Amino acid sequence: MTARNERILVIDDDRDIRDIIRLILELEGFKVDVLDNGHFVDETILSFKPQLILLDVMLGDMDGRQICQNLKKQPNTQDIPIIIISATHGPKLLLEELCGADDYISKPFDIDNLISRVNLNLSK
Repeated sequence: MTARNERILVIDDDRDIRDIIRLILELEGFKVDVLDNGHFVDETILSFKPQLILLDVMLGDMDGRQICQNLKKQPNTQDIPIIIISATHGPKLLLEELCGADDYISKPFDIDNLISRVNLNLSK
C-alpha cells in the first residue's frame, strides 16, 4: 500500500457499503472519512477538506442529488469532484436532473471500476 495525500469523503446510509468503500480506498492508501447521512456534510468538508466525495443518492430523509447540487453551488465546494453512487438511478436520469455530479457509479459496483473512477476524478 502506498500512502497518498488525497482525502475522500464517503456519504452512504448503508453501513456495509460505507465500510466496504472505506476499506477499499484505505487499502489504496487514501485517507477516508465517512458520513451516514447528509446533515453534517458542510461541517465535515470544512474539517476534513476532501479532494473527492462519493455520494449515495438515497440517504434516508435526504436526497444525495440535492446535496450534490448544493455543494456545486457553493464557491468553497464547487470544485470538489463528486461521484454519485446509486442502485436505483441510472446515469442518464441523474444527468437529466442536473445535480452537477462529475461521475456516476452504479451499485453493486466493481472494485476495480471504483478505484479507476476515483483516480480518474482526482486527476482532473
